[in-house]
Amino acid sequence: MKKNALLHAAVHNSKPISKKGALERLFTLMFKGFVYPQIWEDPEIDLEALQLTGDKRIVTICSGGCNILNYLTEAPARIDGVDLNPSHVALSHLKLAALQHFPDHETYFRFFGHADERANTRAFSKYLLPHLDETTRKYWTGWTPVHGRRINYFTKNIYKFGVLGRFIGSLHVLARAHGMNPRVLLAVRTPEEQKAVFDATISPLFEKKLVRAMCGMPVSLYGLGIPPAQFDALMTASDGDIPGLLRDRLERLACDFPIEENYFAWQAFGRGYDRHYRKAVPRYLRRENYERLRDLSDRVHVHHASMTHWLADQPAESLDGYVLLDAQDWMNATQLNDLWAQIVRTARPGARVIFRTAGTESPLTTALSPDLLSVWDHDVQYCRDMTRRDRASIYGGFHLYIRAR
Repeated sequence: MKKNALLHAAVHNSKPISKKGALERLFTLMFKGFVYPQIWEDPEIDLEALQLTGDKRIVTICSGGCNILNYLTEAPARIDGVDLNPSHVALSHLKLAALQHFPDHETYFRFFGHADERANTRAFSKYLLPHLDETTRKYWTGWTPVHGRRINYFTKNIYKFGVLGRFIGSLHVLARAHGMNPRVLLAVRTPEEQKAVFDATISPLFEKKLVRAMCGMPVSLYGLGIPPAQFDALMTASDGDIPGLLRDRLERLACDFPIEENYFAWQAFGRGYDRHYRKAVPRYLRRENYERLRDLSDRVHVHHASMTHWLADQPAESLDGYVLLDAQDWMNATQLNDLWAQIVRTARPGARVIFRTAGTESPLTTALSPDLLSVWDHDVQYCRDMTRRDRASIYGGFHLYIRAR
C-alpha cells in the first residue's frame, strides 16, 4: 500500500467534512513522523501475562521497538514486530542492528541509554551503516530541516523528540512557568517523600485554568498518541473530568512505585534514564542481558504492515501470543471484528492476547461478535490487578484474553 495509507485506513473512521473526521486527519498528520522513542507499556506486566517459553511464537506492534527486545530476554522461539508507522519500523531495525554490530554494551548503552552524545553518530557510521537495509539507511541518513540527518537525534537526546517527547517537554515548560520543576521527584527515595513532592509540585498544575482548558481539547492530547476515538473513551472513563483523570494517573506514576527503579517516571519527570546507577532502565539496556540479546537477535523480524493484514498471511494456529498495545482504541467495530477473526484463525490453543485501553473497560465486550468472543477467557479481576501494577500508569485498563477452545 502507499506510504501512510495503512495509517489512514486505521484512524479515518469519519467523514472528512465532519468535526471528528477533521480531528482524525489532523492526528494522522502528526502521527506520520517519529512518535514514540520509548514504548509506554510496562514489559514486566506483559511478560507475566504472556508466559513466554522457548517454543512460543508471538507478534507485537513495534512502537519504539524496546518492547520487542524486552520480550526477547525471555528467549521465545520467534518475535514478529509489525507497525503502521515507518519511523517506528526504522527505529526497531536500528535497535536490532545495534545489538548485532556494536562492539560492546557500553557503546550500546550510550547510544540508547544516554542518546545525546556526538560519539553516537560516529558509532552509527562505523558499526551500523554498512549493515542496514536500504529503507532503514535512507531513513536515518535522511535530512530534517532543523537537525540535519535524523541520526542526529541520538546526539541531542532522542527522548526529547517525536510527538511524545515534545509533548512531555511542553509540560515541563508549563510546570516551570508556574514555579515547579518535575525533576525534583527523581531525588526522593521514600513513598512519603514521593507523595509530598507530587502534591507540592505536580498536582497543583491540574487546577490551573489553562491546563484544564487544554485537557478538554482532543488536539492537546495528540502528543500522548491519543486519537479522537481514544479521547472519547477518556471522557467516559473520567465522567468528563479529564484533568482529574490525568492527575490521578500521573500520581500513580509518581507515587505508587519506587522512583529509583521506575524508568517510566524517569522519562516523564527527567526526560531520560538513570545513567549513574542504571537501575531505572528497561530490560534491554541492562548489562546482564546484553550478550543474551545479541545471541537471540536473529529471532526477531520486523514488518511495515497493519496487524490485520500481516495476520492474514500467516498459517492457521501458528501463534502463541499477540501484543496489540492500545491500537484497538483507534478501531471501529468492523475493524475490530476483522482483526479478531484473524487472531482466532491464527491462534494456537492457549494463545494469549494482551492490550491496553485509555478507558477502563475492554471494547471487545460490546463490539466483538459472540462467535469470536466466545472462544476466549477474560479474568476481569486479574486484569484490574495488572492495571494497578503497571508502572507506566497512563492507561485505564490492561486486558488479557486466553484462548480456551
